[in-house]
Amino acid sequence: MLGFIRRRRLRRDGDEKALLHISDTPEKVYPFIEQLIDELLPEYIVHTGDLVDNVKLERRPDLKPRYEGGLRRLARILKSSGSRLYIVPGNEDDEELLKEYFEDSILRPGTLLEIEGIRFAVGHRPEDVAGLQADFKLYGHNFRATRNGLNGLKSANVVFIPSKRIVKIGYPPGTDTCRGYKLWRGL
Repeated sequence: MLGFIRRRRLRRDGDEKALLHISDTPEKVYPFIEQLIDELLPEYIVHTGDLVDNVKLERRPDLKPRYEGGLRRLARILKSSGSRLYIVPGNEDDEELLKEYFEDSILRPGTLLEIEGIRFAVGHRPEDVAGLQADFKLYGHNFRATRNGLNGLKSANVVFIPSKRIVKIGYPPGTDTCRGYKLWRGL
């Protein structure tokens, strides 16, 4: 067990609910996501794109079978959580496959979502949410920051509802390498 609840102050106050925000997830982090979900038991999960981020479909469409295998695995994890899911397609995603695995959970980038009185702007890129009026702006794609933004590429983010308390949880070491952002260097 990862012990997030003890180490990261993920305890809930009273009737608080939890929203988990993740983005740009390579297959290597799926066990981490599964353990986090098992411990946190979020009522809501928002994934802001690039669900199988180690497979770069935009540049390598021939890797679609590998992408689908990863997507199937992540869909099983997310759907078995019992959480209300919201999925925003990223530039490395196949939207037809996303629809197949996540049906009515798909949101367009730039959607305003209201959850229990709190407004969330959701998109894949920072520019998808930058000009929108919301309590929180959820996105990923790159390391840029935007005002009132939570970047799911930098960390898994937990927003507690209704308090609006935020807890950021770093991804496991090596995540950026799996995303292709850092290259392994030989000795």
